[in-house]
Amino acid sequence: MSTESALGFPNDGEWPAYGRDPGGARHSPLTQIDRDNVSRLQNVWTFHTGDISDGRNHPTPSNFEATPLYLFGTLYLSTGFDRVIALDPDTGAQRWAFDPKINLDVRRPGGLTSRGVAAWEDIWAPAHAPCRRRIFLATLDARLIALDALTGKLCTDFADGGTASVKGGLDDLEAGHFGMTSPPAVVNGVVIVGSSVVDGVGVAVPKGLVHAFDARTGAAKWTWDPIPRRPSDPGYDAWSPKDAARTRAANVWTVIAVDAKRDLVFLPTSSPAPDYYGGLRKGPGPHADSIVALRASTGKFVWAYQLVHHNLWDYDIAAPPALTVVRHHGRKVPAIAAAGKTGFLFVLDRETGVPLFPVEERPVPASDLPGEEAYATQPFPIATPNLVGDTTIPPASAFGLTPGDVAACARLIAEARSEGIFTPVSRRGSIQFPGPVGGVNWGGMAIDEARGLLITAVNRLPDLVRAIPRDEAYVPFPGEAFYEQTGTPYRVGRRVPVGPELGLPCTQPPFGKLVAVDLGTGRIRWEVPVGRLPGTEQIPGAERWGSATLGGPIVTDGGLAFIAGTMDDAIRAFDIDTGKELWKAPLPAGGQATPMTYRSPHGKQFVIIAAGGSTFLGRPPSDALVAFALPD
Repeated sequence: MSTESALGFPNDGEWPAYGRDPGGARHSPLTQIDRDNVSRLQNVWTFHTGDISDGRNHPTPSNFEATPLYLFGTLYLSTGFDRVIALDPDTGAQRWAFDPKINLDVRRPGGLTSRGVAAWEDIWAPAHAPCRRRIFLATLDARLIALDALTGKLCTDFADGGTASVKGGLDDLEAGHFGMTSPPAVVNGVVIVGSSVVDGVGVAVPKGLVHAFDARTGAAKWTWDPIPRRPSDPGYDAWSPKDAARTRAANVWTVIAVDAKRDLVFLPTSSPAPDYYGGLRKGPGPHADSIVALRASTGKFVWAYQLVHHNLWDYDIAAPPALTVVRHHGRKVPAIAAAGKTGFLFVLDRETGVPLFPVEERPVPASDLPGEEAYATQPFPIATPNLVGDTTIPPASAFGLTPGDVAACARLIAEARSEGIFTPVSRRGSIQFPGPVGGVNWGGMAIDEARGLLITAVNRLPDLVRAIPRDEAYVPFPGEAFYEQTGTPYRVGRRVPVGPELGLPCTQPPFGKLVAVDLGTGRIRWEVPVGRLPGTEQIPGAERWGSATLGGPIVTDGGLAFIAGTMDDAIRAFDIDTGKELWKAPLPAGGQATPMTYRSPHGKQFVIIAAGGSTFLGRPPSDALVAFALPD
């Protein structure tokens, strides 16, 4: 096995990073499973982690959303309890497990979630030295832990007995409001971790600091704050000093991409706090809601490109960016693709951050809330249409299967502000389309560079968001989520607008789809509905509606795109050239995760998916890791 496998150059059969390669393309060269035989895939083993919470045994439900790694001849995964488990890749038998013993009695608004671990190999260490091969875990209680990949024991030469604290620079840290849910990034011997900061609670939340550590010693190397707080910080001139000093969050909670050759790390940042009111953080708000490139070795700022100005819609950059090479004006250009909850896809020059396809600033609706100043324009890519489709929802377009639902949805839309994408929050309620589930959420994208194709799942669900003055009583609507937004003049309620009779969304289907974009032209090559809403099995045509999806696709040289994540508890394979569904298999629970594929030491190709359900999508929790392969 190549000693470079954990450093970013995977062998054909490996999956050594969350996105397989550190740039996050999620492309496997394996061909044993292809378009001709994928219909024969069958479940060959299922592993149960035992880590499951339905909100009764512990106050917070669990979400098993991990994408396992495969390298060093072993599968590695993390659970919602932050346990790390190593499995035999052929049988799914457990080899070892490590428990960091997080406090499961702490209430965590984002759920008990861990989307995976990271790996690194110290090629300068003796061949059989303990911890030459390491697994890194970033925990919900803000620790970075280094484990021996062979035994699962702590690497005692790393930081403090194997554990580095990621609380440095954070004051007034409240348990459950800050932690890590995504795997670290590892580049050239540096481990980089972002953080998850709770949404909607108010202005005074933790800072969204990004921390970097030496992979061998655990020594802190650098820290970067997405909010420029000093006059010498790039972007500071676009902030008022008072706003910059008090604004928090803008954290990096999703997966980080890296370019080891260029010593670059690409950070997808999120909204400054709080999500739905910006009167205390006026202006565009760099470098929030941006792709930010830093030197991996030093943390020095290189460039930033903002996808959303002055975020008022929870349109944070949830999807991990993906590195690729595109042909542009007759030459090959190293690029980075970034997709947003907005449904917009941006393709940027990896070295400069300059868009490779035209983007124009267009006027968007103004706010009618006293104290709020919505930014006057937003960036709109021109070559690639919005992946959601038309983001305007006139009352005449209201969806429903009964006259009562159509009339109720039309009335709801007519009574709200509904002026297309970027309609700000209002007191009477505003239609937000797409809503905060996307567009493109944390499932992200997969890239087949040889075909010049980008594949992504797109959600098409609206939200109805209303501002409630703090001196008014809050009377909730059915199904409405509530955000206190302490420190601002307004609390917020948000819900998916649905018809009162059948409970179907008020927008026209499909509610979720799989989309392929040609990276040479920016045009959409094909799009197909994906998934099915539960409870619609007896409705003719409902199989063409699709469903919301949390979890992303992967692509293989077998000509396939695999994806789960839908609300009908299934995993599917599609023809990457046409979008035709070729295979579907039931799962024991919702597969709200991103699958992976690998070739085991015995030469068999497997496709693996965590079927852990989703509290966000209302799918019951589970603890199943399901493996598929061709019959012998």
